[in-house]
Amino acid sequence: MMEPRVKAQLWVQMALRLGDRDGRPGMVLRRGDADAGGVLVVLRDRDGGVSVLSQTRGEGGELAWLRSTGVEPVDQAKADAYVARQLKFDPDLWVIEFEAPDMLPPFEGKIV
Repeated sequence: MMEPRVKAQLWVQMALRLGDRDGRPGMVLRRGDADAGGVLVVLRDRDGGVSVLSQTRGEGGELAWLRSTGVEPVDQAKADAYVARQLKFDPDLWVIEFEAPDMLPPFEGKIV
């Protein structure tokens, strides 16, 4: 059974609050569609490494996250290129970024 979907803007606000609460400040890099936009999450470590997570759905319809730029952190240019390619396909995407020394997001979610 598929879980109910939360409006994108509300989900982004929740994620940013969780980040603030956990000492992982975040910011919106790009606003997408408030109701149905997808979300890309940029994680930045202290050494300048970057990882981009993309929303996906598991077999049962549950929300999961894919390390779209690979398991290892990449440089800013590679992350920016990935985000730009995704925005060409889906202009409704939100892009949010968090400081993440351990390269994990401040919200719960299965990473695949």
